[in-house]
Amino acid sequence: MKSHYAPMLAHTADAAFDSKDWIFEVKWDGIRAISYVNKEISIRTRNDKELKYNFPELSELASLAEEVVIDGEIVVINEGKSDFQAVIERAKATRPRDIEIDSKRNPATYVVFDILEQNGKSLLELPLYRRKTILEQNLKEGKHVVLSIFAEEKGKAYFEAAQKKRMEGIIAKKKDSSYEPGTRSHNWLKIKKLKTCDCVILGYTKGRGNRKNAFGSLILGLYERGKAAYVGNVGTGFSAKTLEELMKTLKELETKEGENSIANMVVNKDAVWIKPKLVCEVAYQNVTKDGRLRMPRFRGLRQDKKPEECTIDQIKTSDLAEYTLRRDFDVTPEPTGKESLMNERTFVVQEHHARRLHYDLRLQREGVLRSWAVPKGIPEKIGEKRLAVQTEDHPLEYRKFQGIIPEGQYGAGVVKIWDSGSFGLKTWGEDKIEFALSGQRLKGRYVLARLKKAGKNDWLLLRVKG
Repeated sequence: MKSHYAPMLAHTADAAFDSKDWIFEVKWDGIRAISYVNKEISIRTRNDKELKYNFPELSELASLAEEVVIDGEIVVINEGKSDFQAVIERAKATRPRDIEIDSKRNPATYVVFDILEQNGKSLLELPLYRRKTILEQNLKEGKHVVLSIFAEEKGKAYFEAAQKKRMEGIIAKKKDSSYEPGTRSHNWLKIKKLKTCDCVILGYTKGRGNRKNAFGSLILGLYERGKAAYVGNVGTGFSAKTLEELMKTLKELETKEGENSIANMVVNKDAVWIKPKLVCEVAYQNVTKDGRLRMPRFRGLRQDKKPEECTIDQIKTSDLAEYTLRRDFDVTPEPTGKESLMNERTFVVQEHHARRLHYDLRLQREGVLRSWAVPKGIPEKIGEKRLAVQTEDHPLEYRKFQGIIPEGQYGAGVVKIWDSGSFGLKTWGEDKIEFALSGQRLKGRYVLARLKKAGKNDWLLLRVKG
């Protein structure tokens, strides 16, 4: 039996669809886990963390299958909906008593949807529909282990049913696809329902073409500590009547003072600013790392909402799932991430003697430390540049962490604080971040620029004038 598989991953589809060549399953909001069922069981995350101790109720796997490797999602169901925060908290627990209590208070369910091995024989090259049959033949359902229910062909209806049950979305899988470990494949597609939030309208861009007498898009903001923060533009979802009526209102509210009062804003030359009096509801798919609404769509004005009620809390998330799942807090002295959200702009550079010496640059952003590993150290002279590889977000407490990460743990080695302080932010974009450090050693302006032709996490860190 192979000791480790990286899970197959899905691309994103814009909408549900029907096809006789595909099946459709619920997209569960939990922890992806591959289980190795032999004389003993092992339940491992995509980062190879052992979970069987955190979810003792899943030990029933040993009586439900023999000599198999299976793939699925661990979820905690509350009020008919998967509770992601609950399952993450369970994965973080270290004390046996807490684990025992949680297994009864928030019992987990392992939803199994694929099989990779049977009796030591790889099944990866078999088509999905064949693997599904073998899975049903070799895994019994239990109190905490169930088989994923899927539908054939009718993806649109299945997606609508998932929405009614408040599910996160669905996964479409091509029937004849093989299992591709560690690959984000177009043979699997995730289709998610849109989220909504109420935004204050800060301005608009001038229309062109068939919109030359109206606006091109609305400039949206959400309030953070009393100041409007830019969260993107919305240019779709308007009827001709809405465009005409809204344009009249926008004209009446025009002002010259908009851009200077907006945080995180790259000024658009076509921008026309208005007094922040209007609120609109916007649907969106998700929020990018730099705080922008992805694929926003206008849904209408909200007369019942005051602009100051449109706060960043609607979309702000502090996702430390990857950080948590990579660590065994019974062993490592690293912080677990329980500090409350703070809005200060602090930074830390940690000297990290892991397999290879490198320096970790961490910038506080949206309740977490955004992190980059810089193999050759932070540039100190103007014009110097270094490769910076983006890593998982870290909790705020990590800015004070120094110590030894034990052997066998992720990032094992000595961690020392090399520099720390505050930073000023000019822009935080998806591909470019401009900031000024004010620390004990580092003082001055820096730019992080994404290297688009390199790996998806590769950036260039530059020391610039100023």
